[in-house]
Amino acid sequence: MANASRQVLWEYWGTELKRHRENAALTQEMLGEKVFVSGGYIGQFEQAIRRPQLDVAIRIDQVLQTDGFFERAWRKLIDDQRYADYFAKVVELEPLTTTICEFAPMIVPGLLQTEPYMRAIMRAASPFAPDEAFDEGVQSRLDRAVILNSGVPSTYWAVLHEAVLRVPVGGPVVMAEQLEHIVRLVREHKALIQILPFTAGAYPSMGKMLKLMDFDDAPPTAYTEAVYAGTLLDDPAIVKRVQQDYDLIRAAALSPEASLALIESAAEEYRKCAPTT
Repeated sequence: MANASRQVLWEYWGTELKRHRENAALTQEMLGEKVFVSGGYIGQFEQAIRRPQLDVAIRIDQVLQTDGFFERAWRKLIDDQRYADYFAKVVELEPLTTTICEFAPMIVPGLLQTEPYMRAIMRAASPFAPDEAFDEGVQSRLDRAVILNSGVPSTYWAVLHEAVLRVPVGGPVVMAEQLEHIVRLVREHKALIQILPFTAGAYPSMGKMLKLMDFDDAPPTAYTEAVYAGTLLDDPAIVKRVQQDYDLIRAAALSPEASLALIESAAEEYRKCAPTT
């Protein structure tokens, strides 16, 4: 349904390592000794259990005389990796969807974020990093958001908890621009947004972000995320439970019209708080 996952590519890397090692009549222990790791590590590389460091990949090329194959493959899989392993599969699936439904309990979903908002989120997670350290992550999110302008998915429906509007990520100017961007997407019919108000009280999957993806030619999937971890769910029974949770959240949310009015009101409040130049 999607391009080969990163794990499958690492399995290919390991299979090629085993093939070249055996063609060179070397055991795992013998190759490990030559590249300064244990034979057990070589076995784990071949089974895609562990991933080698770049210097090890370079030494493997030298020993097996593979003309830089393992170094190039390593750079493709690690050095050019723009997404965490747990999220990479979601990125592969997004352009194939017909419908994406999301619930965001605290921050604006990535597909709706503006660049200043993205940078503020990343800065909060890495307060000592130089500004340029965020460039690649920002560009990755901007690249993903292109699908909302392409008509894929044909339906994007998000429910945002009111906390998303009230937590001043990046300050009043950043928040005003972010909320105004969401309003534009709604008015251009590229997104349908509802707000789950504080007054709704408790809700299913409390505090968890939810993402549901439907496809023309494959079963639906769900995705949920925790701290530095995420889970892509494709078991039909579990996906059905996530859909039920989402439906209950959506039922408790304000109407699209009332939600849009609340977003506009919050944006105006941030504008009033913004420093004048």
